[in-house]
Amino acid sequence: MTLDVMTLLLALGALSAAVTVTIVCWISPRATMILWTIALFFVPVWVGANLGIFWSAITVLTFLAIIVQGRRFKPHPIDAFVLIFLVLASVLLGLGLVELSPYVTALSEWLLPYLWGRIVLECVPASFVIKCIATAATIVAVLAIVEFVTSVNFFVLIPGTGIVHTMWSTLQARSEFIRAEGAFGHSIALGAAMAMSAAFVLAAPWRTFFKVSALALLGVATVVTFSRIGLVTFALTVALSLLLLREMKARARWVIALVLVIAVAVVVPFIADVFLDAGQEAGGSADYRTDLFVLRSQVQWLGGAGDWKSLIVGDDYLGYFARSIDNAVMLALLQFGYLPTAVLFASYLSTVVLVLRPGRMNAAGIAIIAQLPSLWVVALITQYGMMLWFCIGLALTWAVKAQQQRDRQGTATSLLQPDWSTVRAAQTEKASGRQ
Repeated sequence: MTLDVMTLLLALGALSAAVTVTIVCWISPRATMILWTIALFFVPVWVGANLGIFWSAITVLTFLAIIVQGRRFKPHPIDAFVLIFLVLASVLLGLGLVELSPYVTALSEWLLPYLWGRIVLECVPASFVIKCIATAATIVAVLAIVEFVTSVNFFVLIPGTGIVHTMWSTLQARSEFIRAEGAFGHSIALGAAMAMSAAFVLAAPWRTFFKVSALALLGVATVVTFSRIGLVTFALTVALSLLLLREMKARARWVIALVLVIAVAVVVPFIADVFLDAGQEAGGSADYRTDLFVLRSQVQWLGGAGDWKSLIVGDDYLGYFARSIDNAVMLALLQFGYLPTAVLFASYLSTVVLVLRPGRMNAAGIAIIAQLPSLWVVALITQYGMMLWFCIGLALTWAVKAQQQRDRQGTATSLLQPDWSTVRAAQTEKASGRQ
């Protein structure tokens, strides 16, 4: 069989799969959410196809879900920030002030998942979304623990080509341990996903025993990533959930709080020993993140920073930072400029403010609030960025629906209650008639 025939067969197979998935998504929104969750948690980002640009499997599925279910979208004023960012980025791309790669990343890994998060609750109940994410995250946690024990990551055996596969299929070590990363391509991304998923596990309609067990698995999986920001945001997510999540019963709160205290007492010495053994590698990683702020001098108001990699600012050679910029805000500033970045993250912060209002807090809202510190020490890599922006869109829709439900309940209550002024007038008129 010649190469051309093989390519044709593969193309036909891919087309058939795409048509089948599209039909399934059209018929069943629940199946759409299940397939999307599977792609997010279990399919590495290097699985995809090059069609002008690289389309990962999760991006394709997100795009299909939006196309099929997009008619259900209901706009909100906060969406204007995302739209303005898209317009600014597109104009700057056309003017040559923004490079194609970051533009495609913003569109495929941030804006598309955000839009899907805005749509999904118009298709399926929030409880179903909670169950999907909580269940998938628990399975991922088990696989991460197995990966740590065996030092074997089965996901890296999935074939891929190009720079995406080369970049994310390499396993990392800290001290003498191989850091777990699952299908996320990086231990930091896995740790962040486990942290965000913790809120969904605690919101799941499960019995206390299963909820505590699942949370413990997610906690262990986060520990074996040896990601400091993953551990911090995981603890922050659990703490905020205990304080703010309405779905949790009092008994579950106390049990989980006790487990969390015990876990911290056990985990902190172990993690401290690992980072102490890692020595210069761990310390250098932390110093690198602090030194990144020297790049702020290159940020423009509109557009990318240009070719800054060969410059020297003070005693700092900026090319040293070119290999990786572990700061989501700084990276966006360098790629798009002050104004577009401010508009983009205004949508994030506005959603946080919205969910903090009484009666609007939800699992996705807790997840994105707990991730705020990570924006300054971690880039939005692989599925981490996709899950974060999905949760932002989800939190917004969830909060809006909660307010709408409260308004309906208030209206129903007011209709059931008598108009006391009318009652009093009738009583007065009746008494006057008797006189």
